[in-house]
Amino acid sequence: MAAPYLPMVEVTRAGVVESLHFGALAAVDSAGTFVASYGDPGVVTFLRSSAKPFQALPFVEREGDLHYGLSPRELALICASHSGTDEQVEIVRGIQDKAGLGEADLLCGVHEPYDKATAEAMRRRGEPPTANRHNCSGKHSGMLAHARMRELPLGEYLDAGGPIQESIRHTFAEMAGLADEQVELGVDGCSAPNFAVPLYNAALALARLCDPGSLSPERAAACRRITAAMTAHPGMVAGPGRFDTLLMQAAGGRILAKAGAESYQALGLLPGALGPNSPALGIAVKISDGDPMGRARALAALEALRQLGALDAGELEQLSAFGPQKLTNFRGLEVGETRAAFSLEGETARKF
Repeated sequence: MAAPYLPMVEVTRAGVVESLHFGALAAVDSAGTFVASYGDPGVVTFLRSSAKPFQALPFVEREGDLHYGLSPRELALICASHSGTDEQVEIVRGIQDKAGLGEADLLCGVHEPYDKATAEAMRRRGEPPTANRHNCSGKHSGMLAHARMRELPLGEYLDAGGPIQESIRHTFAEMAGLADEQVELGVDGCSAPNFAVPLYNAALALARLCDPGSLSPERAAACRRITAAMTAHPGMVAGPGRFDTLLMQAAGGRILAKAGAESYQALGLLPGALGPNSPALGIAVKISDGDPMGRARALAALEALRQLGALDAGELEQLSAFGPQKLTNFRGLEVGETRAAFSLEGETARKF
C-alpha cells in the first residue's frame, strides 16, 4: 500500500537534508478529472478554515447577502480567517449591525489578533481582545445572519444537528460529490463543525466553486458572488503580509486562496487562469505534520502553482518570501535552505 504522504519540502544544512515535511495534493477540474496529484489524493483530512467559502455558501444561495445588503467586502470577510485589524473588525461590526446581531452572539471564543501591529497597539492602550478580533468572527457573523434570516434560535447556530449546520454539511457534500454521511465532522478551534473529506473531493468542490456552470442557477450565482468577493478583496480574506492575501493580489483575480489550520491550503484557479479556454481547477494541499514552524505550506502551494504554470516569473518574484529560502544562523551566516522536493504527477505537461 502506497504511503498517503510523500516528501514535499526539504530543509537542508550544508547540502544535507536535515528535515522533511511530508504532504499530499490533488488538483481536479470541475468535471472531476484529475489534472495532477502527489501522494495519496484519497487521504481524508479536515479542511479547517479552508472550508469557510463553503460554510458561507448556503447563506448566500438563499440570498442572505442580498437580503441584508452586504457588500462584497463584507461577504469576503464572512469567508475569511482575518487578522483582527481595526478595519476588519469594523467590517465585522457592519455585518452584525445589518443583521441585527451583536458581538455577544458570537460563540467563537477569543484570541489575540493575528496582526502583530494591531496586537501591540491594543496592548499599549490596555485593550483586551474580544470575540470580534477572532479570525473566525466573520464566519460566525455570517452563520448568525443565516439563522436570523430563517428565524432560528441564535444560540443554536453551531449545533451540528441544527438547520444551519445541516444545510452547510449538505451543501458542501453536494459540492464535493459525496453523500452527507461521507463527510466526517469534527469540532474546529472556533467551536463550529468542520469537515474531513478526501483531498480529491475537496479539490472537486473548489473547482466547482470556481466554475459552477453545472450547478443550479441559484447555487451558481452564489458561487460567483463568493469567488468575486474573495478575489476582489483579498485583504479581507487574510490580512497584511499573509499568503492568501498576497497570492490573490499578485494573481489579479485569477486565483482564489484559503488556508486552514494544521497546514491545509485550498486553491481555486478560475477559468482561463492557465491560459485561454483553460478549465477551472481546484487544488487541495495538506502538510502532514501540521507545519508548526510555518515553512512548508505556502512553499508547497507556490511550487504546485509554478509547476502548473499558474504564475509567471514576475508574480513568483512578488511572492518570493513564501518560496525557497536561504537559512542563516544567529551570526547571519548562510547554513542551508528550504526547498520544494516534489514533482506533480498527472497531466501537468499539458498546456491549456
